[in-house]
Amino acid sequence: MNYLSICSGIEAASVAWHPLGWKCEGVSEIDPFRSAVLNYHYPNVKNFGDFTEIKKNDFRKRPISLIVGGTPCASFSIAGLRRGFEDDRGNLALEFIKLVDRINPQWVLWENVPGVLSSNGGRDFASFLGGLTECGYGFAYRVLDAQYIRTQRYKRAVPQRRRRVFVVAYLGDWRNPAKVLFDGEALSRNNPPGRKKEQKITRKSTHRIVRSDQYVQDEVASTIAARDYKSATDLIVEKKTIALEANQSRGNGYGYTEDGASYTLTGSDVQSVLCFEQKSPDGGVPRNSIIRRLTPVECERLQGFPDNYTQIPYRGKPKEECPISKRYEACGRSMAINVMEWLGMRIDKVQKQIEKDERN
Repeated sequence: MNYLSICSGIEAASVAWHPLGWKCEGVSEIDPFRSAVLNYHYPNVKNFGDFTEIKKNDFRKRPISLIVGGTPCASFSIAGLRRGFEDDRGNLALEFIKLVDRINPQWVLWENVPGVLSSNGGRDFASFLGGLTECGYGFAYRVLDAQYIRTQRYKRAVPQRRRRVFVVAYLGDWRNPAKVLFDGEALSRNNPPGRKKEQKITRKSTHRIVRSDQYVQDEVASTIAARDYKSATDLIVEKKTIALEANQSRGNGYGYTEDGASYTLTGSDVQSVLCFEQKSPDGGVPRNSIIRRLTPVECERLQGFPDNYTQIPYRGKPKEECPISKRYEACGRSMAINVMEWLGMRIDKVQKQIEKDERN
């Protein structure tokens, strides 16, 4: 399947869909740093820049089967003051519809924050869906949370709560998107009850957040694993944990080594993720305390990216001098790899069934 990625960011779609054998025919990103990340990892894939300028003739030799993208979400979020389509960034959702109409792919995958569902009383989202309908697409949508989405590569999902709305559309039929987002049992209307009468619903996160005084046998606190996520992440220090005072730091005073890597927290060490300047008079949690900042590698792992994926040569400087602030922003604006992988696998499965039915 050939796909076009717009508002690509650092290209979560390509990282997620590489095992499927799909081919990215183009990306679209205007941010300088994120564009540099794309050029570093995908030098042979054209970056079209402003996706509103992409034309159907750009793909005459390589038809696009799927368009994927998450248009800017700030206008639909509380942080963006919920201006919706009144904001130019919100209007890019409508430009996305225009692009779909020009390219006319078989599949469409769109992502945004849950706030889009209630923006302008729901009318903004209705306008978006109405636009898809006018272009001839059937659709389904669902809110997915990254902490619950497990795949073969991400058997324990990823250790973060990240709820996003995903719209899947298919040219001419809503049933195929529904098959992607909802399993057969859910659509059969004959599914068994999920719980007994009056039984309360409990939702357990894939990842367990442990208290800071809970250690594994060798007294090393659990950390974020690169792929298997077998242990929880301990970022909050309680008063039983020996904390690191700023003047006791072996690094820069904030729990890091000189190269920016965080130390491992141990039961007998002064190192901690909590740094402070003054002790509490009652011996409790210190005053003026802060939780240490996640390292860029940890942020990459929270999204499912390989370690140091965003550490690239930038503006003539080597990758070792890559600006950390840019790496944080790039990770935060990306999609979660495990969710994108799950969606890709579901689309791939439905598409293969469609092709099989057509051959028969």
